[in-house]
Amino acid sequence: MGNIVAIVGRPNVGKSTFFNRLIKRREAIVDAVSGVTRDRHYGKTDWNGKEFSVIDTGGYVVGSDDVFEKEIDKQVELAIDEADAIIFMVDVETGITGMDEDVAKLLRKVKKPVFLVVNKVDNNKRAEGAVEFYGLGLGDYYTIASINGSGTGDLLDAIVEALPEKEERDEEELPRFAVVGRPNAGKSSFINALIGEERYIVTDIAGTTRDSIDTKYNRFGFEFNLVDTAGIRRKSKVKEDLEFYSVMRSVRAIEHCDVCLLVMDATRGFDGQVQNIFWLAERNRKGIVILVNKWDLVDKDNKTAKDYEKQIRKEIAPFTDVPIVFMSVLNKQRIFKAIETAVEVYKNRSKRIKTSTLNDTLLPIIQKNPPPAYKGKYVKIKYIMQLPTPQPQFAFFCNLPQYVKEPYKRFLENQLREHFDFTGVPVSVYMRKK
Repeated sequence: MGNIVAIVGRPNVGKSTFFNRLIKRREAIVDAVSGVTRDRHYGKTDWNGKEFSVIDTGGYVVGSDDVFEKEIDKQVELAIDEADAIIFMVDVETGITGMDEDVAKLLRKVKKPVFLVVNKVDNNKRAEGAVEFYGLGLGDYYTIASINGSGTGDLLDAIVEALPEKEERDEEELPRFAVVGRPNAGKSSFINALIGEERYIVTDIAGTTRDSIDTKYNRFGFEFNLVDTAGIRRKSKVKEDLEFYSVMRSVRAIEHCDVCLLVMDATRGFDGQVQNIFWLAERNRKGIVILVNKWDLVDKDNKTAKDYEKQIRKEIAPFTDVPIVFMSVLNKQRIFKAIETAVEVYKNRSKRIKTSTLNDTLLPIIQKNPPPAYKGKYVKIKYIMQLPTPQPQFAFFCNLPQYVKEPYKRFLENQLREHFDFTGVPVSVYMRKK
């Protein structure tokens, strides 16, 4: 399972600035997904080769100390419950406040790693002033300036060292298909329709969330776990802490599945929130199938589906090699086509290409279409291999990997897709020194 790091603290200490810096820091980042209450956000980053999710728990507009105390208790307790490590951020400019002490009181009882981080420390005088925060009773602290990144390296080194190792997936564990999307898009109805008509269901297993069930399912001679996740909703629409809890777990379900079945409401379109979910799945390198539900409610002519699909592909460019299934759960229309497509995408994601086949197929194409020369220097790609990873990743060995730019990497990716069929699956291309 993946690790989650939660950033907690009172408002206006710089949590969101630090969060934004983390998720934009490296190539392996996953774009932030809009959170579920005012300022909560979700993202993924990596440091020293270790990936983890980051949650900015946001701040509250404080009406009074009493109101704040109730709200901060809920916020921090939820973060503590889900997170593997906690960053408690404070502000050197204001020093210790009563709100800081409330949070510290809760965190002193926690058995998980807690990192006290003093923000806005951008000169020696402020570094000396940070000593005051020993008074919170949380031990040593880290000083950073989130606005320019100063000090974050040492902090992240300590965090990744403290995070528990990911559990290795059991070889016999079934593939996981997560049904994701906004609330009321038809996710649960989709699964209920499958369960109602399919006699090959083996059992219901308690899932990873209080409102999510893993259903062991057999179809097309292929057995897998079908996961119903809580809907991911725009942050301004969520008021219940229970839904915050559910959405945190839904993000985790996306991270730990093999294929995401992204259910969208045809009457609402491929809006910003659906796009956020799509990109979270893509940046996690998951297989993706887009299911356009409630197609029966759309006024159609012979061009409607083609135009609708064209618009979706425009929004998801450059990753356009994604299957799109138009369905109606209410009318049981194409619901099994959706599952059949997901199985195909899973097989694509698990595909292994022989090294000899890769080289025999692609090297002649590369020789005819070599990388553009850079500053008079010519790149020669000599060897290709697929990396031993759960998802398709390929290493192209050459003399000058630093001169191969993104457009040519996309060309290589397109050639891989054209010759080996990776529909629905993100493909990673790496240039390596030969």
